[in-house]
Amino acid sequence: MVDKSTIAPLFAGQEHTMIRSCLEDCMGYAYADDLAQPRSAAIYVGDFCFFGGKVNTELIATKPQDYVGQGVLMVPPDADWEEGVKAFYGARAVPWIRYATKQDPSRFDRGKLAELAGGLPAGFELRPIDQGLYEEILALPWARSLCGNFASYSQFAANALGVVILHRGELVSGASAYAFFRGGIEVEIDTRVDYRRRGLATVCGAALILECLKRGLYPNWDAHSKESLALAQKLGYALDREYPCYCLYPW
Repeated sequence: MVDKSTIAPLFAGQEHTMIRSCLEDCMGYAYADDLAQPRSAAIYVGDFCFFGGKVNTELIATKPQDYVGQGVLMVPPDADWEEGVKAFYGARAVPWIRYATKQDPSRFDRGKLAELAGGLPAGFELRPIDQGLYEEILALPWARSLCGNFASYSQFAANALGVVILHRGELVSGASAYAFFRGGIEVEIDTRVDYRRRGLATVCGAALILECLKRGLYPNWDAHSKESLALAQKLGYALDREYPCYCLYPW
């Protein structure tokens, strides 16, 4: 087992909260080229893989034995790791740009968030995720990422939170924790395809952020697309930087 303290220096300067999730022993898995004096390391949290240290082809090629996801998003920290990923996987590694937001809780306007959270259309219901909803979420492929990285409801309830929107008793949208770290969560928002563009993601996103702030947690938002970034900005986030990743689906 990798001693997280030995690999932490290899990730110095990387601000991804999911790296923190692993280094803080909250969730995820770590691998290194050497347990005593590592020069290279890889961290897996959910469908994400982060690299640190010197480029290592064996780590790029390694798929965790207990990995159950359908694909992976590899995040190289620099051009050398990027070239390593491309050299090993070739055309299978599809380039993608993600958008990190500034980790600044002072940017949130609670009054505006409350107004947005109150914009639920008639006939829809906003509810916190309890055990019954947690289990329902895990059975829905489109929603599974809302809770799927947690080993159990008890782990979710003790370390994270989420909200969902129901319509006629059916779960149609949600905002929850993709991962957690000490003092915060990584935000995940999903809406069923036939309910998109109705403002539901805005409502549940605002509600989740407000509850996080109430609990003293930071809701980090790392956008997978420009549309996700636009929603984040509507809710009070600001763009920090763009960064490259590589999608391997299936892996």
